[in-house]
Amino acid sequence: MVRVRFAPSPTGYLHIGGARTALFNWMYAKAQGGKFILRIEDTDKARSRVEFLDEILDSMKWLGLKWDELYKQSDRFDLYRQYAQKLLEQGKAYQDGEAVLLKMSANPARGWIGETSPSVKNKESDGGPQRIIKWFDLIRGEVQFDTKEIKDQVLMKSDGSPTYSFACVIDDALMEISCVIRGEDHISNTPKQIVIYEALGFKPPKFAHLPLILDDERARMSKRAGAVAVSDYRRWGFLPEAVVNYLMLLGWSPGNNQEKITLSAAVKNFSIKKINKAGAVFSLDKLKWLNGQYIKEMDTAKLAALIMPLLKEKYPLNGFGNGQRLENVVQLFKGRMVTLTDFLEWTDFIFADHLQLDEEARQKHLSQDKSREFGLLADALSSLSDFNAKTAEETFRRLVGQWGMSAGDLVHPVRVALTGRAVGPGLFDTMAVLGQHRTVERLRKTFN
Repeated sequence: MVRVRFAPSPTGYLHIGGARTALFNWMYAKAQGGKFILRIEDTDKARSRVEFLDEILDSMKWLGLKWDELYKQSDRFDLYRQYAQKLLEQGKAYQDGEAVLLKMSANPARGWIGETSPSVKNKESDGGPQRIIKWFDLIRGEVQFDTKEIKDQVLMKSDGSPTYSFACVIDDALMEISCVIRGEDHISNTPKQIVIYEALGFKPPKFAHLPLILDDERARMSKRAGAVAVSDYRRWGFLPEAVVNYLMLLGWSPGNNQEKITLSAAVKNFSIKKINKAGAVFSLDKLKWLNGQYIKEMDTAKLAALIMPLLKEKYPLNGFGNGQRLENVVQLFKGRMVTLTDFLEWTDFIFADHLQLDEEARQKHLSQDKSREFGLLADALSSLSDFNAKTAEETFRRLVGQWGMSAGDLVHPVRVALTGRAVGPGLFDTMAVLGQHRTVERLRKTFN
């Protein structure tokens, strides 16, 4: 059975690069009918923190990447010590103080690597004996290293904790990981780990090293360019479906120039051999566009349910009426939204206690006294027994016609008076969601 793992360290939050690694592991497992293992690499007791672990698990769940098995390396220290002792007894490792090191020397008199190893080959060169480590990477093809460039490897630190590579090899072998899929920044770890596999008598798994995620200048992505925690994107109002969709496009394509694709549909078409070798460029603008597409196509009631907690957090003392009223507001704005938090910005004139007028819009559209027109419009709207977008528009157009004005002469001033902005959805739909009382009240207060 195909078994893959994602192995985050709880010394920090789950960042976007780690999330993509988790995603490709998950997709590979599901495409092959295999298992996705989540292994928490928390051997660094000083830096591992519970809040980081909680965020990692929450972010994985939010992204929809459900794991089949969960392990913590901190529960397995005795196991690592047993294997280190075994290597000492076999003469493949030695102690330096309290630390245990694996012999990596190319000197045949000191080394332990046998001639039968499939991954490690001995050969002579002008510089003396060499041991070449090579493997076939599922993404990058054949990769090889000369072990003379690798120093003896620490397996167990003097504090009794295992090093990353030693614990990684033991766990991958005992958990029967069939393919290790990770970032290309781990390529230099692979030859060291292959030697540890051979020393322990374990068969190495297959390896696949993902390309780095780059910024728009093709440098390694930094926090400035989007390399932040998944929980940050969640807080900024991105949808998990959009984040997952975008991450899968960073190095892989479903084909036919398709960009919007569900996770279940992508799994059916996923092949690790289709992942590009070249670095993938991260574009926040592209992610925002994709997020906006998901928002536009989402059921309004579902979207309103996602927005409600954001409203309650920003306006804890406000009531938001019944569910249908909020859905009406969401329907009005969802075509303009790129993230969920955009809704809070666009609708502050509805939910905030006090209207904030944009100064530039006020100067442009409310500098001339239109108190007479505003007063008459307010009186007419207040007299409507059935106040809605249709009756408000009919009333508005009847009055401006009587006054010999064009509708455009009054639309923008009224919009600024009601919303504080010069742009927004249709004026009469805006009146409807604002409600009769506040529409009339704001019109009357504008020039008073």
